[in-house]
Amino acid sequence: MQSDADAADPILRFQVLGPLQVWRSSQEIEPGPPQQRALLAVLLRRAGRPIGLQELVEGIWGEEPPPNAVAAVRTYVSRLRGLLEPDRKSRAAASLLVSVADGYTLRLPAQAVDAARFEQHITDAGQARAAGDAVACQQEAAAALGLWRAAPLAGLPGPSVETWRRRLDELRSTALELRLGAVIDLGGHREAVAELADLVAEQPLSERFRALLMLALYRSGRQAEALAAYADTRRLLVNELGVEPGPELTDLHARILASDASLVVPERTAGGAVMPSVRVLAQLPQDPTDFTGRAELTAELRLALCDDPGLGVRICALAGIGGVGKTALAVHAAHSVRSEFADGQLYVDLRGAGDGPVDPEAVLGDFLAALGEDTGSIPEGLERRSLLYRSLLAERRVLVVLDNARDTDQVMPLLPGGAGCAVLVTSRARLTDLPGARHVDLDVLDPQEALQLFGAIAGPERAAAEREAALDVVSACSFLPLAVRIVASRLAARRSWTVSTLAARLADEQRRLDELQTGRLAVEATFELGYRQLSPALARAFRLLALPDSPHLSLASAAAVLGLPQPDAEELAESLVDAGLLESPAPGRYRHHDLLRLFARRQSERADSAEERDQAVNQLLDFLFATVSTASRILEPGDVLTDHLRPPRAESVPLTDTTAARAWLRAEQSTLFAVIAQRARDEREAAVRPLIDLLMAWVWLIDGAVHQRQIEQILRPVVVTAHRIGDAVAESRARCIRGLLLYAVDEYEAAEAELLAALLPARANGDAVAQFTAANLLGMVAGTTGRAAEALPFLQEAFEQCEALGNASVSAIILGNTARSLSDLGREHEALATAEAAVETARRSGNQSTVADTHYQSSVVLREAGRADAAATHLGDALRLFREQGRRTWEGLALARLAECLEDEGREADAALSAEQALVVAREVGDAFCEGLALAVGGRVLTRLGETDRGRTQLEDAYAVFQRLGLPEAEELRAQLDAAADRATSGAEPGRITPGR
Repeated sequence: MQSDADAADPILRFQVLGPLQVWRSSQEIEPGPPQQRALLAVLLRRAGRPIGLQELVEGIWGEEPPPNAVAAVRTYVSRLRGLLEPDRKSRAAASLLVSVADGYTLRLPAQAVDAARFEQHITDAGQARAAGDAVACQQEAAAALGLWRAAPLAGLPGPSVETWRRRLDELRSTALELRLGAVIDLGGHREAVAELADLVAEQPLSERFRALLMLALYRSGRQAEALAAYADTRRLLVNELGVEPGPELTDLHARILASDASLVVPERTAGGAVMPSVRVLAQLPQDPTDFTGRAELTAELRLALCDDPGLGVRICALAGIGGVGKTALAVHAAHSVRSEFADGQLYVDLRGAGDGPVDPEAVLGDFLAALGEDTGSIPEGLERRSLLYRSLLAERRVLVVLDNARDTDQVMPLLPGGAGCAVLVTSRARLTDLPGARHVDLDVLDPQEALQLFGAIAGPERAAAEREAALDVVSACSFLPLAVRIVASRLAARRSWTVSTLAARLADEQRRLDELQTGRLAVEATFELGYRQLSPALARAFRLLALPDSPHLSLASAAAVLGLPQPDAEELAESLVDAGLLESPAPGRYRHHDLLRLFARRQSERADSAEERDQAVNQLLDFLFATVSTASRILEPGDVLTDHLRPPRAESVPLTDTTAARAWLRAEQSTLFAVIAQRARDEREAAVRPLIDLLMAWVWLIDGAVHQRQIEQILRPVVVTAHRIGDAVAESRARCIRGLLLYAVDEYEAAEAELLAALLPARANGDAVAQFTAANLLGMVAGTTGRAAEALPFLQEAFEQCEALGNASVSAIILGNTARSLSDLGREHEALATAEAAVETARRSGNQSTVADTHYQSSVVLREAGRADAAATHLGDALRLFREQGRRTWEGLALARLAECLEDEGREADAALSAEQALVVAREVGDAFCEGLALAVGGRVLTRLGETDRGRTQLEDAYAVFQRLGLPEAEELRAQLDAAADRATSGAEPGRITPGR
């Protein structure tokens, strides 16, 4: 059985027992086209073990793979890495889908794949049957079958998938056999007949299903039908296969003919306990008829409650937020183990979440009466009642369910002392001080379970007809069972509504809590019960920590929001975690459940002033700016940009070196994105400058087109606001940032327009920072788009401004850009001298990022001058630094340029490998220009290596990329493609295609 830790949902989950599905937390990820999905399936089958490249190819395509199979696998691997680790920026190898020798390994915990859990449950069920524990066998087999959604890996091709599919089908049959055998052993033979008859019809040659059907019929008093079933089986086997039934069937047939007494239901319970002769307690509420999912947790609770009595009273403490389904799971689990507790079950709702928790003394009075004590003889006083209670239970096997406990003090007097008893406690708070308890934290449903619950209440046909809308609905409910139950009940009562209608009503976050109520059920009222129990300080922390849009907050960020020292903030946050009102997904990190966040914000609007709410977010913004500024100074020494921004108004995290700075930036990236986007929507004048300063400090440290495009889109309303309020400095700087980001994502025309709009007012206002930034970027845009002569004046202006500010780091970059433009104009000697000066200036600045940039720029100039060997040396230095700094975009560019140098040296095979590596990186980070470079050089060298079809395809793809970007390389490639076509028509040997710039 899995441990608590193993049973917890991993961040990434893979479902293969049905159509292949991938989930990151509650978000479904589209795993790509069929062949890519098939590759993922092959890797999942061997998760944790290496699988060779050739084995992967054969597993997907069989013995006749296409010519590009190896390249296709590598492409699929690259794409899967991007899907599985979208935020990975480090130069290090991927941590999930890793390269090993000549192949790959998918490193996942076993519980991440439903098939692994499926097999473990079946193994546990078989062991339980061997031990004579029919209840455990039934529960484990049912847990396995609960994971089954449809035909495994439906629609996926390939021999490896087909082999796995057959194995999983066989295991399902085994699970069905184990479950139905246990059901019959536990006296459920009548209920089993219909299901077994269906299975025999589906699998007519399965002797095991036929044997179980015969036994179920016989125990149901249908001996003649049991014997007829045997006759049908024998006739089928003889006619179809020419064989007689096996020993199990023939022996069972003989025993039925002889009315063997050992075939009747045993008089003892499955756990071996003698059926009691005394009055049996049965206080459990009804097992929910629409209970959905939680099969693994149910099995885990069952095993914990039925553990070895020699260990003493077994106590399970189930904790979770209001509405997560604690009571439903507890009641369901309790029903599943009733047969293990021969003297019955006691149940009480302790009403701990409300204002009037039940007095333990009163509970004991009711329990003692239920145990047979005359009401007149029940003693007064908590201690005396507790002593009598423990005495009465000392020799009994009773399950005690204490639902909705407030705290450990309420629970302790209600614990029995007899080793034959077990206790199941539910509470919103985590009862960490409850002695001997096994703690189980209950999370929300997974998406599939939430859909099942929604369909069970609203109607499976309605849910299936609009599956995407249904997924939107349960997502809006954040997969909280109470919320799903409410919206499904509302839909069931409104036949004129569609699922899409409901989804649209839930789309508005401001109205969502109002929509989540029906009859006596309301999510907000459920949350209100827990909130009212908080002290004023905890209530304030609960409200304010929900105000930032960040998906989670570090302890340092939480302290900033609250305006408290970290130890005080940590004490409050951990208390909220214990109260079930805040989650801690990792040490020192905190987050609200989505619906609790909405509730907390609504409470903040009622309890906190607008100034207090604004201050909380501003304090976080100040903290982020202070620490980003520190990181910038560490990572970009010699760059005085941060000296020309507002002084930080908060303390920074004490970052000590480049490793710590990069680690902090990676860890806080989602918070930075979220808070910047949140503040960008604020149209007040006071919000603009702090936001621009944070962006000016941070934007140079971002790598990857996806993130750059996100920031560019966020900035659009900021530019509008700055213009509206007449803040020319803020507007110029905002336009500079947008121009940089548009250039980074290859939108050169839009970038140029934005930068020109930034430069003119920067000159007028004397804003040197905006002036040199805009001028340098305009020079880069002009140079990239083939207008080197236009680039030089801009670059000269930028250089002069940087020199005046003493910004040696940026001066070196501008010199590198100038060298590129001089080279494009054919001014070779000036270009080489300027490139050398750029490298020397960068070295003197001490900024290793700039050193890497200038090495890269110098390599391009040297190659254009015909010095490919020297260019390759510079690229080697640049590539090493880019990798150390985790700058994947520039790593890809350096690999593409290195491929060009290797091509010039006649090392086509090495060039092809470098181009392929560059292409993988370019597509991973979404850099179109790098992709075009890699395709162009790759196409040329493949053609030289005799792979003319692949070569032409890559050249055509490169042409399409450069044409889309509006770059002059497109015309050069078009000419090269036409020339190659002419040679092919004339039958001439393929010649060397002249590379682009």
